[in-house]
Amino acid sequence: MLILITYDVNVTTTEGRKRLRNISKTCLDYGVRVQNSVFECEVNPAQFAVLKDRLLDTYAPAADSLRFYFLGKRGRERVEHFGAKSVKDPLHDALIL
Repeated sequence: MLILITYDVNVTTTEGRKRLRNISKTCLDYGVRVQNSVFECEVNPAQFAVLKDRLLDTYAPAADSLRFYFLGKRGRERVEHFGAKSVKDPLHDALIL
């Protein structure tokens, strides 16, 4: 399933900047960055459960926010991109040469 993850982390403190880095690294373990705080992740239900748990363990609910958008089985077919910084599709673009 295709999941879009967005987040907003309060970075006014050292702890907030650390949370931001950790959330970003966790998302990179499961998907690709499409904008600064937006990731597309192609995961199965078990992978999503682990990913969600890791993110919820990292963020600070009083200061930060996380959003998960479920795009469905055909979600990737409905994604349109305009402008700079196109993103490689890990399912169709070769990542290893």
